[in-house]
Amino acid sequence: MPELVIELHVPLEPDPDVTEGEYKFPWIDDLTEAIHELEEDGDVSTYDEDEEIGDHYVWFLTGEDEASVLATAGNLATRSGVPSGVFAVVTDSDSAEVGTGRRVDIT
Repeated sequence: MPELVIELHVPLEPDPDVTEGEYKFPWIDDLTEAIHELEEDGDVSTYDEDEEIGDHYVWFLTGEDEASVLATAGNLATRSGVPSGVFAVVTDSDSAEVGTGRRVDIT
């Protein structure tokens, strides 16, 4: 049976508060660390490695039910420094391509 996968798509936009010479996307590290903490707590799991896809950075989340994983995605999307325009794609482990499934706008 296919496993639920929620793709968390964040626009790949630099943080406007970083100064020249600093890493332009600190929110990527922040979200990755937050997801690892959620994994340790058992709140969510990652299905695959996060990656840059086109003009978005994407994390692949899974869990017990769609509503709780989407709620977690929403909490992650509203963290400080995360660009607006975040959306999720509800799909499953049988999906052959990233971005195919039901789109859920988050921010």
